[in-house]
Amino acid sequence: MTMRCPICKQSVTWEGNAFRPFCSERCKMIDLDNWLEGRYRVPAPLDPDEENAAGESSADSKGELD
Repeated sequence: MTMRCPICKQSVTWEGNAFRPFCSERCKMIDLDNWLEGRYRVPAPLDPDEENAAGESSADSKGELD
C-alpha cells in the first residue's frame, strides 16, 4: 500500500515504514512541531454556557455599532 506523506507529499509505502504515515523522521518531527506550536487545532464544541455568552456579547456589540 502506498500513500503520500502528509508533510512533503512524497509517495511512501505503508509496509515496513517505521515512520508511517510519514516518509522520514524529519517529516515526523516537523508534524510534531506543528502540533506543539499550535499550528494544528482540533475544534471542540462550545459548552451551552459559553455559547450563550458568545451570543450575548455579539448581540451587545451589534447594538453598539448601530
